[in-house]
Amino acid sequence: MEARLIIVGLAMGAYAWAGRQWAKSGAVDTPVKTALWHGVFCALSAFSVVWIVMMSFDTRARFISVAVHVVSTTELYPSLAAGLIAGAIGFWRGLAKGRDAAGRRYFLAEDTEWSETVFSAVLLAGVLMYFVIQAFKIPSGSMRSTLIEGDHIFVNKFIYGLRVPFAGRRVWPLRRVGRGDVVVFRFPDDDPTQTHCGSVQYGRDFIKRVVALPGDEVAVKDGRLFVNGKEPDEQGYAQWVDGASRQPESVQSESLAPQRYQKVWQEHRLDRELQDVERDYFGPVRVPARSYFVMGDNRDRSCDSRYWGPVGEKFLKGKAWLLYWPPSRMKIVR
Repeated sequence: MEARLIIVGLAMGAYAWAGRQWAKSGAVDTPVKTALWHGVFCALSAFSVVWIVMMSFDTRARFISVAVHVVSTTELYPSLAAGLIAGAIGFWRGLAKGRDAAGRRYFLAEDTEWSETVFSAVLLAGVLMYFVIQAFKIPSGSMRSTLIEGDHIFVNKFIYGLRVPFAGRRVWPLRRVGRGDVVVFRFPDDDPTQTHCGSVQYGRDFIKRVVALPGDEVAVKDGRLFVNGKEPDEQGYAQWVDGASRQPESVQSESLAPQRYQKVWQEHRLDRELQDVERDYFGPVRVPARSYFVMGDNRDRSCDSRYWGPVGEKFLKGKAWLLYWPPSRMKIVR
């Protein structure tokens, strides 16, 4: 969301800058030029609004191609359609009312003013969401009962340091990621064509609890977590809804040498290699440098690092901070 708000803000800023320059030079001096200018503004506005609204529904479709990494079909098609329709209406309106100099000046000034307003507001919102704080809605029951479906939380995005755009690192951290932190992150597999847990997860935001840090050894035996050979105290949050019913240990996992097991897990290929999920019997693996092992508190209903591997530091968005909606559940997330 935050990256796209910044894109929309920059696009509107570029439009406003061009409008100011052309207003000074008098370049928009014919009905056709006025119509084209107003049509571009209407198309850009409609595309941006529909793009953000469709994204907020969090609909996840397969991507058009490997090249189109950031826009799914459910976002792209309606946005393009809205942009084309609004652009055509804007062109017709500009052509009809831009026949005289006063009408042309009106459209140029009005569109430039609106684009400057959107540029300031949207870019500021995008920067705040990227670097400071962001709202997040819990999409599934994997964190029950700490967080349940439909809960709305604020995510602290600067506590682990400010994200350096496109660099995959952070600067000036207030503190390091700690064992037990509830974190929000982008799905850690960079391949947009791969399926995990039954569907394509690329680009989605997840929320889980950090259970192991870089260098820790992690294993799951009979559904129970072991970190560095010891079972941590998880009575305050972990739950197992299947009770004593556990999956049998997979014969396939035993056929993988420890080095091979570590490699395919670290490369986010373990669930595909085994053709099944090692929910109750997993590892042991060693968490690589600058990475974390995360699990949902609802252990029997969580798609997590047991399935698709470690979460690299570059994928972290922030730490879950405050559950603010519904008011009856308001609390600091721990």
